[in-house]
Amino acid sequence: MATNRTVYHVVPNVSGTKWVITQEGKDATREEFRTKPEAVEAATHRARQHLPSQVKLHKSNGNMDYGSTYGDDPARSPS
Repeated sequence: MATNRTVYHVVPNVSGTKWVITQEGKDATREEFRTKPEAVEAATHRARQHLPSQVKLHKSNGNMDYGSTYGDDPARSPS
């Protein structure tokens, strides 16, 4: 089910030397950070400015770690 929620991912870059924020559905939206905590802080800041939103954090191997949701979920239309 699609929602109007903005979703940000914090993932390691290809070489595993930096952390990247990407926005789901926006290929050009990408910002690199030296450390994961810096990337998480920036992604959280973005998410709080674009409610409703979600930040999905990934482990250094690329697998999903955990996610945080900000703001109310958009209203769902009846199926």
